[in-house]
Formats: sequence, structure tokens, C-alpha cells
Amino acid sequence: MSAETRMDGKVCLITGATGGIGLETSKALARLGATVVLVGRDATRTQAAVVAVKAEAPDARVDFILADLSSMSAVRALAKVFLSRYSRLDVLVNNAGLIIDRRQVTVDGLEATFATNHLAPFLLTNLLLDTLKASGAARVINLSSDVHYIGKLDFDDLQSERRYDGFRVYATSKLANVLFTHALAKRLEGTAVTTNAVHPGVVRSGFGHNTLGFFKWIVKLGGPFFLSPAGGARTSIYLATSPDVEKVSGKYFVRRKKRKPSAAARDDALAEQLWRESARLTGVSTP
Repeated sequence: MSAETRMDGKVCLITGATGGIGLETSKALARLGATVVLVGRDATRTQAAVVAVKAEAPDARVDFILADLSSMSAVRALAKVFLSRYSRLDVLVNNAGLIIDRRQVTVDGLEATFATNHLAPFLLTNLLLDTLKASGAARVINLSSDVHYIGKLDFDDLQSERRYDGFRVYATSKLANVLFTHALAKRLEGTAVTTNAVHPGVVRSGFGHNTLGFFKWIVKLGGPFFLSPAGGARTSIYLATSPDVEKVSGKYFVRRKKRKPSAAARDDALAEQLWRESARLTGVSTP
């Protein structure tokens, strides 16, 4: 890492930080001198992640907040706790995500994959937006996937009540991540804050092992050929730290390079429709 990528004095918040890409991103940012705040759902795993980060960056300030991101009230509580501890936020990495075979409903009555993968980062980012803007050249990084190319938003069945296919629901949530990035970038024009979406690659981590169907077999059989979690984190780290992308916003990155996302992901009208519906579902007041 070159000297200009140091993160001393900066505060970074990473969701899904207890393993895989999130943990590796946290370690890298801590090594660069940032204050790193890890978000996890399970207390034991989250505390273990803090220990792992401190082992690699003994002098770094490492904090954690527990939150189940499938719950919108938990997301609000997460934002409240963060704002009570910190007056700035330089990097927000919306990394947490899940894929499940069978339709599950959250405490809010929402389909779990859509709620966790899209609505949670939508709400969290909006709740922290004023602090991001006040922090100068802050960055919002949204973890998406190339599977967004097969995602399709159906606003008549956004909660997948009529039809549920775990992989396609996941793909649609990843399309929502890119659309959110697209719409957020437009709203951030004229500020120093940027936002970009990332396909980390196919990563050898714990992701997908809780599924029962076809996707689990892809994960199991393809595992030896997948990227390591550290390899999968490289683009997130690049977008969080590199001066080369300080003014780049609203883009989709793969292997630290810009790539054109799907036509649907570039649809202004679709992005705005999703933004309005997401604001309604999360109860957030947003332009």
C-alpha cells in the first residue's frame, strides 16, 4: 500500500464483518490506520472478528455493533448507536447479504432476502447520509454481484409471495443494489460523497452454505476454484482507499475496473421507482 492510501483519522463502518469479504475488508482498513466499526448479528462471531482484526492491526481502534439487518428497527438502532459514538463516517461498506432456498418473512413482514440485501443498506445509508456529507469526501460501497444481470424487479410481487426461487430472488436483490447505487449517486451530485457498487468475484467463504439446492452444489464443487476472501475484498478496499476513485460515483466495479452493469441497472425510471418504494417500505423520509 502506498502512503497516500493511509486511512489515519478516518472512520469506517462495515456490515457483515464477521467473516469472508467483510472481515478481510475490515482487516485491511485497520492496517491502514482507520477506526473500524464491525457490524455482525452474532455476539460470539462478532467479538471473534474484532480479535482477528486486532491481531493484524494491534494499534488500530476496532469497535463493533450488533444488529440483525433483516429487521428495520434493528437497522435504525444500529445507526443510532453509531451516531452516539462517532461524529464522522468516511467509509460505509454495505457488505452484508444472504441467500436462502425457502421464502422467509422478517419481523416486519418483508421477504428476508430483499429486506436484508437491499432495504437494510438503503435505510442504513439514508440514516447516516448527513454524517457522511459532513465528513467530506466520504464513500459508500455497495456489495452487489454479476448475478444482477439475471435479476428482474416485479413491483407487483416485490415480496415474492406468488413465486419464490431463492437464486433469482438473490439476483434481483443484487440488481436492487446497483439501482440503489445509481439513484444515490444522482442525489449525491454536488457533494463530496461518492457511491459505487462492487462485484467481488466468486469467493470461497461461508456464503451460500446455508442453502439446500443447486446453489449449494455450485459453492461446494466450485469452491477450490473460487477467490479467497482476501482476493474478493480487493475491489472494496480499492474503492474505500484509492485516490484514483475519489471523484468516481455511480459506477459498477469488477476487479478494480469499471464495468457496464445490466440495462435494467442503468434504467433511471426503474431506479427512481425502486427508491420511492424502498422509502415507503422502510419509513424513511428521503428526496
